[in-house]
Amino acid sequence: MGAVTIRVLVADDQELVRTGLSMILDAQRDIQVVGQAVDGYDAVAQARRLRPDVCVFDIRMPGLDGIEATRLLAGPGNDDPMAVVVITTFDLDEYVFAALRAGAKGFLLKDAGTQLLTQAVRAAATGDALIAPNVTVRLIEAFAGASAATPPPQPLDALTEREEQVLARVAVGRSNSEIAGELYITLSTVKTHIASLMSKLGARNRVEIAIWAHQSGRVR
Repeated sequence: MGAVTIRVLVADDQELVRTGLSMILDAQRDIQVVGQAVDGYDAVAQARRLRPDVCVFDIRMPGLDGIEATRLLAGPGNDDPMAVVVITTFDLDEYVFAALRAGAKGFLLKDAGTQLLTQAVRAAATGDALIAPNVTVRLIEAFAGASAATPPPQPLDALTEREEQVLARVAVGRSNSEIAGELYITLSTVKTHIASLMSKLGARNRVEIAIWAHQSGRVR
């Protein structure tokens, strides 16, 4: 049986970048670019028509930017949210925060390289999330350091021993597959624990789980 093909929509207003991203992704045996969009409006329209497994959106696009396009497809209120990876030239924290709040499954810089781009697409396709390691570390340092004096509220329902183990690994940037391997559990079990952590901690993504772990003193 052949590998499952991940259908991807790429949106970037710069033709050279759009074509380059598409070529990189199309060169992977398990990834197929099914559409290319020139701006946010085009991206949303094509995404709703094509229903790709993953959308790769640039942030700065004319008309409707990548963050708003992400919110329309993956944000709160979507019954069937799509997986979106946001990619940008601009390494600005405000973009990272906005993208994650809009529902993005990944955040990369355009100089991240082929391997990280394809990893992010594959992670998003399986419900995981990949955020550029340097961005993750900086976010954690910024948030955890800013409010270290005031620990975050503890969850009403205590974390289980296994959830604590998963939490510690999410906090240092482990992927779902890495956590599964280290704890000798299945990928679906990891996803169940992470969903439970998000529910108990009121977190919307892995970065917020990691920030809570650092702020609460679980990880140093």
